[in-house]
Amino acid sequence: MAVKVQKHLKPQIQNKKVKLTAADHVFNICVNAFMVFILIAIIIPVWSTVTLSFRPADFLGTNLEGMFLPPWDWSTDAYTALLGNDGFLDAFLNSFKILIGGVACALILTVPMAYVLSVQSLPGRKIINMIVIIPYVFNVGMIPAYLLVKDIGLIGHLPAVFLPGAISTYNCIIMRQFFVGIPNELKESARIDGCTELQVLFRIILPLSKAIVMTIGLYYGVSFWNDFFNAMLYLNDNYPLPILLRNILLASGMNEYVEVSAFGNAPVNAIKAASVFMSAIPMVIAYPFIQKYFTKGTLLGSVKG
Repeated sequence: MAVKVQKHLKPQIQNKKVKLTAADHVFNICVNAFMVFILIAIIIPVWSTVTLSFRPADFLGTNLEGMFLPPWDWSTDAYTALLGNDGFLDAFLNSFKILIGGVACALILTVPMAYVLSVQSLPGRKIINMIVIIPYVFNVGMIPAYLLVKDIGLIGHLPAVFLPGAISTYNCIIMRQFFVGIPNELKESARIDGCTELQVLFRIILPLSKAIVMTIGLYYGVSFWNDFFNAMLYLNDNYPLPILLRNILLASGMNEYVEVSAFGNAPVNAIKAASVFMSAIPMVIAYPFIQKYFTKGTLLGSVKG
C-alpha cells in the first residue's frame, strides 16, 4: 500500500516544448545568417588558395574563373616541384624539428613552473609571481636577447628559435590557474601517503590536467611552427619553412628568380599557394585530435583561481 502511495505522490514530469516567440525566431535567423556569412568568409580564401595551387601554367583566366576551374583541368606541377626540391624538404624538416623540440622543451619547463606557482604554501609565492609577470609587461628588447643567445653559443642552431620563448608567461599563468583549481585535498592526501612533490605532480596533477596540457601544447606548437622573426634573426642557414616562403615571396615580387627558378616550370603563384597550403597541413592534422581539450582547457585555466 505504501508503494502505491509513493507512486501516487511522485510528481509527473511532462515533456513540453518551449514555444518560441517571433523575437526568438528573428534572433535565430540573424544568428544563422551571421554564421553562414562567417563560414563563407573563411571558405572563399581557403578555396582560392587551393585552386590557385592547382592552377596550370597555361591558364589565362581571371582569379574568379580560376576558383571555378574544374578538377580535371587542375595541374599538380606546383606540388611536384615543391616535393621534388631539396630546399623545400629541408625547410619542412627543420620546421618539424623546431616544432617537436620546441613543444617538448616548452612543456617540460612550463608545467613545473606553473605547478610551483600554484602551491599556496610556497614561501615568497607573491614575489616569484611578480618576477614572472614583470618580463611579460616590460620586454627586454631585441638587442639584449640577441647578445644573450650569442653568448650562449646558439647562433646558427635550431634551438635558438624556440629556447628564447620556451616559457610563455601567458601560457604559464593559464596553466597555473588550472592547477590552482584542482582540489587541495587530493594533493594533501598524496603527501600524507608519502608522495614527494614530483610524485604529486606526475601522479595526481598531470593525469587531471590533460586538457590544459594539450591546449598549451597547441599554443606552443602553432607559435613555433609559424615563427619567422627568431629564425631570421638567429639562423644563418638551415632555414625553416617560413623563411623559405618569405624568400619565394620576395623573389616573385622583385622579379628575382633565384629562389623561384629552383622549383621548375610551375607558375610562381601556384608555388606560393601550394607552399602555404602544405605548411598548414601539420596544424590541420593535429587540431582535430586536440579540439576536444581546447575549449575545456582554456576556460578552466582562465576562469578558476
